[in-house]
Amino acid sequence: MSSIRIKAKDRKGMVDVKCLMKHNMETGLRKDKSGKKIPEHWIQDVTAEANGKVVFSCAFNTSISKDPYLAFAYTGKKGDSLKISWKDNTGATDSAETKVR
Repeated sequence: MSSIRIKAKDRKGMVDVKCLMKHNMETGLRKDKSGKKIPEHWIQDVTAEANGKVVFSCAFNTSISKDPYLAFAYTGKKGDSLKISWKDNTGATDSAETKVR
């Protein structure tokens, strides 16, 4: 099961996209109960593709909160295939796909 939830809706030629990504987003600055530093673990890159074409991309850093929420719009239409994917600093990746409503 993907860690990404996506909602995409056509609004007269513009597609409004909202997505929630489940991720701990650790900065490497916090300590656990025993006093040991919790290692860095955060999403670095997010990319959105509509019908195979990149329509949005961004780079995150350690200042982004746990379970980041992302909203953006692009020129598109109902029925578009939308894929959102991320890669974190440990090399882990995830992606999810949906159809624009």
